[in-house]
Amino acid sequence: MAAAAAAAAAGEDYWGLFREETDWYNEIFLSAVVPGGGGWWRALPHPLRSWLRNCIGGYLLYFATGFLWCFVIYYWKRNAYIPKDAVPTVEAMKKQIIVASKAMPFYCALPSVSEHMIESGWTRCFFHISEVGWPMYFVYVALYLTFVEFGIYWMHRELHDIKPLYKHLHATHHIYNKENTLSPFAGLAFHPLDGILQAISHVIALFILPVHFRTHVALIFIEAVWTANIHDCIHGKVWPVMGAGYHTIHHTTYRHNYGHYTVWMDWLFGTLREPEDLLKKD
Repeated sequence: MAAAAAAAAAGEDYWGLFREETDWYNEIFLSAVVPGGGGWWRALPHPLRSWLRNCIGGYLLYFATGFLWCFVIYYWKRNAYIPKDAVPTVEAMKKQIIVASKAMPFYCALPSVSEHMIESGWTRCFFHISEVGWPMYFVYVALYLTFVEFGIYWMHRELHDIKPLYKHLHATHHIYNKENTLSPFAGLAFHPLDGILQAISHVIALFILPVHFRTHVALIFIEAVWTANIHDCIHGKVWPVMGAGYHTIHHTTYRHNYGHYTVWMDWLFGTLREPEDLLKKD
């Protein structure tokens, strides 16, 4: 990119800015949460420190989001959003937590690898929004999200259509196929490779589009919050958002609503099924 070329011409290390940023993340976060005095984690190679930060952060985000969602919808607002017979059992949620917990270290390798590639200058990431200006920043964010939406849609659809992929990977997630088995904890209850494949478009986009680094990092972790949301079986009715009402249909029919953030890809490729349509049929 132009900024990187200008920095190189001036003898500055443009890509070092990214490493300084992730070093700062590691220092702030790990010094606050890692047990044991002395900062033993500082002796680890930089990529391992970043993975450790992402992994611990992933666990904390998963459990904080899951328990908060469950407290609100199953206890505090008991039966206000979900019928009593649709509340998942504690046993079902425990199983989801176990599956997600086993997969989390593998999930967190993906953002760690993407950070290393960015720090090495292999991607089109840029550091300062001022390098492109606010109008183009929003254009690039829109293109990035569109690319990610397209990638997740087709990866998810092929995980259903290609039978060996479904049998050996995606079926792990589709054990939870009814309202009384789905919960916010099911959002990350995947086979590790399945979860990585569905998120891989976040990384591929970095080689195709200019992406603001901090925005990329934020969107990766927003994934954890979003997946909890779309598995809580509460239909938010905010068009064109692919809310839980749509995703619950996906878990019950297996052939509809493969999208992630919006309904647009399902509408475009003919796999959209509205929650209202299901109610009319019933």
